[in-house]
Amino acid sequence: MSGHSKWATTKHQKAAKDKVRGKLFAKLIRQVEVAAREGGGDLSANATLRAMYDKAREASVPLDTIERAIKRGTGELEGVTYETLTYEGYAPGGVAVLVDVLTDNRNRAAADVRRIFTKYGSSLAEPGAVSWMFTKRGIVLVPKASVSEDDLLALALQEGAEDLSDQGDLWQVTSAPSDLPRVRAAIEEAGLPIDSAQMTMEPSTTIELDRAGAGPVLKLLDALEDLDDVQEVHSNFDVPDDVMAELAAG
Repeated sequence: MSGHSKWATTKHQKAAKDKVRGKLFAKLIRQVEVAAREGGGDLSANATLRAMYDKAREASVPLDTIERAIKRGTGELEGVTYETLTYEGYAPGGVAVLVDVLTDNRNRAAADVRRIFTKYGSSLAEPGAVSWMFTKRGIVLVPKASVSEDDLLALALQEGAEDLSDQGDLWQVTSAPSDLPRVRAAIEEAGLPIDSAQMTMEPSTTIELDRAGAGPVLKLLDALEDLDDVQEVHSNFDVPDDVMAELAAG
């Protein structure tokens, strides 16, 4: 669900849903392993690995578990070979959906994703049908109470950030993926707390949904994220804060 203007809100919703620690750990470890396989095991030279490493540490994945995942990725330890796949589709209301998958069984992953789309009245699309709407970005969320907009903007721009936006109780700092580790480090070195720092897919346009429209979309995205092979789900929906609060309250 990451990547739209309500990214901060849905990030918190996802964090609450990911309360099953074992499943969350497994997904993060898999992401670390694949990042190391694709870009090498040097954190300073592999921005994707650095971001996945930080994400895993934030979730309290043990350091030795992360290090073993890196070694499996670089081939120092034997491991399963995962394939990176992206499925594209449309949720109810014409909302665009990207599903990032890491799997050791392509047929199983495809069948699972297709089943969820069908179950929730949605449809898969051909490759490229919706991915053109999204751009990979680095996102850092900083509690608004900890720093002024001007101070954070000056600090972030100096380290390569491209934008700063208001996300309710958080500032959202946006950068190119390769600049994310540097921007994050600068914010931390300034003594500022970080709510989250990760890569996401940012849509060029969004579709605003009311409560009736948001419900079916959120059910689809929740079901997709519950699949073991699914790592991230991105979409271009936008829900007003009051509607999101009503949905969260049940």
